[in-house]
Amino acid sequence: MNDQAGRRRARRLAIGTVVVLALGGMNGPWLYRFGTAQYHDYVINKPEYKAENGHWQIVEFPKEYRQDTIHAVLLHTGKVLMIAGSGNNQENFDRKQFDTRIWDPVKGTIKKVPTPNDLFCTGHTQLADGKILIAGGTKRYEKLKGDVTKAGGLMIVHNENPDKPITLPAGTRFKGRENGKSFVSKDPVLVPRATKVFDKRTGKFLRNDPGLGRIYVEAERSGAKYETGTQDNYRIQGLTGADARNTYGIAQKLALDKKDFQGIRDAYEFDPVAEKYIKVDPMNEARWYPTLTTLSDGKILSVSGLDDIGQLVPGKNEVFDPKTKKWAYTPKIRQFPTYPALFLMQNGKIFYSGSNAGYGPDNVGRDPGIWDVDTNKFTKLPGLSDPNMMETSGTVLLPPAQDQKYLVIGGGGVGESKLSSKRTRLIDLKDDDPRFVDGPSLEKGTRYPQSSVLPDDTVLVSGGSEDYRGRSDSDILQARIYHPDSNTFQRVADPLVGRNYHSGSILLPDGRVMFFGSDSLYGDKANTKPGKFEQRVEIYTPPYLYRDGRPSLSGGPQTIAPGASGTFTSQHASAIRKVRLIRPSASTHVTDVDQRSIALDFKTSGDRITVTVPKNRNLVLPGWYMLFVDDDQGTPSVAQWVKVP
Repeated sequence: MNDQAGRRRARRLAIGTVVVLALGGMNGPWLYRFGTAQYHDYVINKPEYKAENGHWQIVEFPKEYRQDTIHAVLLHTGKVLMIAGSGNNQENFDRKQFDTRIWDPVKGTIKKVPTPNDLFCTGHTQLADGKILIAGGTKRYEKLKGDVTKAGGLMIVHNENPDKPITLPAGTRFKGRENGKSFVSKDPVLVPRATKVFDKRTGKFLRNDPGLGRIYVEAERSGAKYETGTQDNYRIQGLTGADARNTYGIAQKLALDKKDFQGIRDAYEFDPVAEKYIKVDPMNEARWYPTLTTLSDGKILSVSGLDDIGQLVPGKNEVFDPKTKKWAYTPKIRQFPTYPALFLMQNGKIFYSGSNAGYGPDNVGRDPGIWDVDTNKFTKLPGLSDPNMMETSGTVLLPPAQDQKYLVIGGGGVGESKLSSKRTRLIDLKDDDPRFVDGPSLEKGTRYPQSSVLPDDTVLVSGGSEDYRGRSDSDILQARIYHPDSNTFQRVADPLVGRNYHSGSILLPDGRVMFFGSDSLYGDKANTKPGKFEQRVEIYTPPYLYRDGRPSLSGGPQTIAPGASGTFTSQHASAIRKVRLIRPSASTHVTDVDQRSIALDFKTSGDRITVTVPKNRNLVLPGWYMLFVDDDQGTPSVAQWVKVP
């Protein structure tokens, strides 16, 4: 917080406290409480308070349109795609009740959209043509250890026939050769043919390496007596002849242990104009909690996630080609925890900040670094403070994106840990030897911080909780604006709604910020009541929108190629000091790798502003952007939508 603003706020609050205490002394406790609330409401709605601190407003949808929003994406139509899927609700999942809404924040209209699958905990990103790629989601909900009634686990199916693959349908029975226990597959599985291996020197045939398929199996009956404790070889019921000889299963322990969520392979493009999902080819790997990151050629990298048997995808990353609608594996293996924060750098490599949303070993893929996807070289980056508390931290590419500076915010310990970090960390990737240094501290340890880049080159940081999923009523009702130029936080108006797990924020084209979601584990401080999903949307209007006026921006081309220019009209052209091209957000689970604010060169003449888009396609990814102009007071225009092909 800057000192001058802090003194002004303290003075205002002190005056308010004196008035309220005087009222309370004269009229008793009830009037004290009433007066405090009334005075607070009076203060936060005063024009001068809004001009310094901004203002929060709750938007409550009509009951029939409410949902448990877990994903939100700003569309180039100016509307917001809000995805719940089953909304972390087992009953919705069992009923196949999967929800999506389209919300127009200007008109206030809401539309229900048919949702083809459970896109709860999917991955998403902007495509060059304006569609949204959505990949992965939920195949099966987790079961805690006490809720698991049938022993089960992973079955590896082997096919030693080099001449043909084999498909086993759901319901296939596997019987142990040693333990004699039977298990049933829950889904179909395609097992590829065996591979013939030859001696490279002599050309002689050596062996067949069996094709392998993975499938989740469960005991036919409930009870601990159907558990197995050791590895066994399993005959597959219903196969005969060569198929019976060549095909078999091998499983380790099949038990009543906790069963994690399981992912799906399905992928879709969402069309913002038609406002519908379009199915594309599925991924090679099932993924639940994946990150999708756009590469410089417009292809999409899909990384991490839990697979179709609830295990972390073992580093098998893949790329989607929007032209062919096909997926292909990357050349090498690289493993990350789920929802890793992966950003495309200006040199075409990937920066991994260490931020992630949870699942995965605590000693694999957690170190921050720079990753060359083509060669798989990974260079670790030093200096990170609280490295054991990067789970549920947030990472944002600071404006302008050309500076290649990142801010890492808060975080917590692995899993359901009570640990949380007050730290922010900065790194400048343009340094010859980049390393993390500490930025300004937060007041409290903060998991799940939401952060949005603003068009005046600041970053709004809000919400989060001190403990895992807001446990023990630990939501943080505070907001700050980070100023990259001074490396300081400015405390602003407090949000009205707590936000923790399953929440996020989106910069809107009019310069306001939308907040959605929150999924508290408990509903009381004593942790005795179940939590309730937060369905209210909240809008923050920053201080810059409470000034006397804002610059206009109109006309101009809808498409500007990299390196090219476009001319727009503004009645305030002579006062323009900045032009920013901001990529729209795709936010979930404290992860938004899409947002970036790019500084544009510009010149003015009369009421005309001519802007030039940088040539670097690693900086300016193909797709739709919001074009803002800022005046000499730092007040932004309403954005114009511009497509970079």
